[in-house]
Amino acid sequence: MVVLDGKETSAKIRQELALKVKELKAQGRKVPHLAAILVGEDGASRTYVNAKVRDCEEVGFGSTLIKLPAETTEAELLKAIGKLNHDEDIDGYIVQLPLPKHIDETKILLAVDPRKDVDGFHPQNVGKMTLNLPTYIPATPQGIVELLRRYEVPTEGKNCVVIGRSNIVGSPMSILLSQHNYPGNCTVTLCHSRTRDLEEICRNADIIVAALGRPGFVTADMVKEGACVIDVGITRIDDSSKKSGFRLLGDVDFDAVAPKCSFITPVPGGVGPMTRAALMMNTMKVTELED
Repeated sequence: MVVLDGKETSAKIRQELALKVKELKAQGRKVPHLAAILVGEDGASRTYVNAKVRDCEEVGFGSTLIKLPAETTEAELLKAIGKLNHDEDIDGYIVQLPLPKHIDETKILLAVDPRKDVDGFHPQNVGKMTLNLPTYIPATPQGIVELLRRYEVPTEGKNCVVIGRSNIVGSPMSILLSQHNYPGNCTVTLCHSRTRDLEEICRNADIIVAALGRPGFVTADMVKEGACVIDVGITRIDDSSKKSGFRLLGDVDFDAVAPKCSFITPVPGGVGPMTRAALMMNTMKVTELED
C-alpha cells in the first residue's frame, strides 16, 4: 500500500515553480501575480486564503489579498471583480467560496474574466476542459491528476467511481479521468445521492474518488482489494483534546480501508495541499497561455 503524499508532492511542485520564476526574471519577463478576494470571516476560507498568500511568497509570485466585510453587497463585489479584470498587473485571481448567502455565486463567477480565471470555474474554461483544450482546470481535480501522474498510478482501462457530482470536484474529475490522456482512459461511473446500489458499484471499482463531504462514508466493505482510493472530503469535527479544538476527517474510513488499497490519500496531507499547488500551477500557466 502506497500513501499518496500530497504535502511532500506539493512542496516539490512549489520548488519547481520557484525555479521557473527565476528563469522568467532572468529573461526579463513578468512574474505571475495572483490575487484573491475574501468576503466575510469564514474561518476555513480565511485559513485557506492565507495559505495561498504564503505559497505565492515561497514561489516568488506577486500576491494581492482583497478582504471585504461579510455585509458587502453583490454590486460592490462585482465592482471589485471589474477592477481586477482591467488591472494589467493582475494575471489571475480567485473569488474564495463560499460567499455570503445574499450574493449569487453563479453571477459572480460569470463576471470573472476567463483569461484570469485560475480557479477554472468560468463556463468558457469548463467548456475548453471538456474538449481537452489548453485552459485552466479546477484546482482540486488538477491536483488529483497531478498526484496520480507523479506516483505513476495505473489508470488506463480501469473502472473508476467518482462519488459526488459538484461542479468543483466530482463532475470535472469524471471528465478528466475519462479523457484520452494519462492519467485518464478510465471507464468512469459518476455517482451521487440518487445512485442505487452504490456500495456494489464501489466494490467493482479499481479507482474510487470520494468527494461528498460525509466523514467516514467509504468503508472497508465498499472497497475491493488493490483499489486506489482518493479522499477529497475534509470535515472539521470538534475535538477538545486538540490544540486547534478540532480534527479533520475525510470521506474515507482510512484505518479500515488503507490495508486493502494499492494507493490511498490521507486526510489531512493528501488532496488538500495538491489543491493549493494546482492553483499555483494554473497561475504559472498564465505565461504559457499568453505565449
